[in-house]
This record gives sequence, C-alpha cells and structure tokens, in this order.
Amino acid sequence: MPTLVIVGAQWGDEAKGKLVDVLGSKADLVVRYSGGNNAGHTVIVGGQEFRFHLIPAGILHPAVTAVLGSGMVVCPKGLLEEYDRTRELRPDLGRLAVSKAAHVVFPYHRTLDALEEQAKGDNKVGTTSRGIGPAYQDKASRIGIRMGEFVEPRVFRERLREVLEYKNRLLSLLGGEPMDFEALHDEYAAYAERIRPWVAETDVLVQEAVASGKRVLFEGAQGSMLDLDCGTYPFVTSSHPVAGGACLGTGIGPRAIDGVVGVCKAYTTRVGSGPFPTELLDETGDWIRTKGHEFGTTTGRGRRCGWLDLVVLRHSARVNSLTGLVVTRLDVLSGLERLLVCTSYRLDGEQIVHVPSNTFELAAVEPVYESLPGWDGDLRSCRRWDDLPRTARDYLRFLEEFTSVPIAAVSVGPDREETVPVRPELLWGG
Repeated sequence: MPTLVIVGAQWGDEAKGKLVDVLGSKADLVVRYSGGNNAGHTVIVGGQEFRFHLIPAGILHPAVTAVLGSGMVVCPKGLLEEYDRTRELRPDLGRLAVSKAAHVVFPYHRTLDALEEQAKGDNKVGTTSRGIGPAYQDKASRIGIRMGEFVEPRVFRERLREVLEYKNRLLSLLGGEPMDFEALHDEYAAYAERIRPWVAETDVLVQEAVASGKRVLFEGAQGSMLDLDCGTYPFVTSSHPVAGGACLGTGIGPRAIDGVVGVCKAYTTRVGSGPFPTELLDETGDWIRTKGHEFGTTTGRGRRCGWLDLVVLRHSARVNSLTGLVVTRLDVLSGLERLLVCTSYRLDGEQIVHVPSNTFELAAVEPVYESLPGWDGDLRSCRRWDDLPRTARDYLRFLEEFTSVPIAAVSVGPDREETVPVRPELLWGG
C-alpha cells in the first residue's frame, strides 16, 4: 500500500498528527489536502512538543517532502511563523513544497470571518475566526488569490488591488474598517519573498511520486463530521476532510489511493456549535476533559466531551471507505467503572442506526447506549495487544465489530512510542 490517507473519523482532534508523525518515517511525501490554520496537530517526540496548523506533521522526518496541497487555504504569516518555530526546535527538517493552486488567506478574510460570526448572533457556527470560510468563499466565487499569483510581484499587486477594492466595500457594509492597500501589499509582499522558493506544481510532484511507487501519506485535517457535504451542516468547515478530499485537494484520482485509515478517540469530542448526541454535561464529561487535556491546539477552547458514538463512527467508515482504524486516548478512560457506547438513536419514537442528514433531526435524537465494563491502571507502558487489560481489549473488539473495520493500532499516550500495534500491515508495517 504505497499510498495511504489518514482521516479524522469524528469531529476532529483525534490525534491524527501523532499517527502522521509515526508513519512519516516510512513516507517519501506527506501531503496535506484540505483546510488551513483552523486545524491543529500536536506531536510529542521525546518529551518535546510540536504544534502544527498548516505544515504536515511529517516534516519532522528529514527525508520527507511535506506538501501543502491545492485544496488548502494558506495564511502566509502563519506559515512562516510555524516554520520558523518548528525549525528552531528541530533544525533538520524535511523539504517543504506549497501548491501554486492553494489559495492565500489575507487579513480581510479574518476580519470578515469575525464580523460574519458576530452578525449571526445566536446562530454562530463557532469558527476559529482565522479567515478560512471567507477564503473558501472567494475560491468558490472565483475572486481568490492563489499562491502562484501571490509570489509573482507584478501579478500580486494587480490582483490585490482589484480584490481589496471589493473587500473594503464589504467590510464597510458589515461595520468594519477598510484596509490600506499599500500597507497590506508591502507586508504581504515581504512574506511572498520568503515563501517563493517553496511554491511549486505540487499536483505534478504528487502524481509522479504515486506513478513511481513512492510512499505517499495524505494527511487530513479536522474530522469527517465537519466535512462540508458529509458532516453536520451548517456546523462544518468549508472544505472536505473526508478521504475524497485527498483527490480533490492534491490532483490524484481515486484509484491512486490504496488504503484509508480513520483515527478516532476512544470517546467523542467536538469543538464549537452543533449537535452532539452523546455529549456529557456532567462530572464525567468534566473528568474526561481534564484527564484528556481536551483543549484545542488552535483555539485553546475546552472541547465538548461525551461517550463514544458508534453511529457516527460507522457513518465515517462508510463515507471514507475505511480500511483500518487507529483508536487514540484509550488511556484516558482508565479508572471509569462502566463505559457507555452509543449504538443507535431514538428519533420521534423510532430507533434509527444512521446519522440523519438533517442537522435539526440529529439535534433531536436520543442516544441508545450499551454498557461495557471499564478498567483501571496506567496503560501508557503497554506496547503489545496482550499488555492491555482484558476489558479494554473487549471494548476495542466491540468497536471493531460494530463498524466492520479492523483496528490497526491503539494509542495509549501522546508520545511517539506510546503506541500498540494491532494489525501493522494496515499501516506500512507499523
């Protein structure tokens, strides 16, 4: 399986970054295919913490080419700050390549993001206010500025002038202050000078790597339930975190993908607004949040926590054609006497086993639970399947049987080494 897609199987924050880092040592290319710096991956190596928002986590391996694909929207300032911060901690990084077709996020996108959220009142989506939605709006409206234009001084100046004229009118309508062209141009032209050597025809780079049999890892950001089409609309992101996004955002076709691994927590979390059937608004939810350090890498906001929702997980398995699962944060649940898992919903007196497309219906469902025994002890020293407590293994088998997706590995801690292989053949041998 030379090509492997890593997707979030829930609402994001499933610890995909750790898996990308673990597998990155075996990859030639690690390619991020969607989103912007509204996403966040935390990787811990030997006690040293790295936080990524734009750059693929695989860049920590010097032999890897880390690609920001055409499906992304990229904040130049954020990209440079992230690169400099990472290189200060780890000077020997892999090569970085940024797609000419990726769209650029500007300050007016961030301002519009905040103003639009404010205007929605009680109907806020809960965005990160990083300008991601407005940047994707510009892409769909065909007025966005792409990286290939951004790094060409004459083209950038012309494009920014024409776009900013329109954006300033929009800012004024929403109660914001217009932005000065020269100040904005000069600041971002300086960023473009530094970024220019990284900008390339990445679609061709990825296509040729796939054609020659190189190992290519496609890194998804956020989670399947935040997908624009497959998620809990309108409480979703503006791109496609599902496996299909790896085709849309990199220039490859679906037959080029050999495997799709979904990453899920042993429980469920989400950030921001939107329905969450298994959310725990009690002491157990607080306990999971505190023990699991459930605070966003990007926003710092406390995550909403709840029991494992297997209806959601099976939905993700289907929309992504998952070939394997990696279960993370199993160690967090140690110490709970009983664990509940949601196996269906009750809606208007009927029992359903699928995720409703209508968000108002999902918000109205009542979760139907099965109770499973918990376990005690510190799991972080476990390195083999048999090291795990029997009831933890039973919990994982229940998950596997319900979703019909084999478990490839289990994470029992944040560090690179705190991983239990189960079926390593699903992960390039582990």
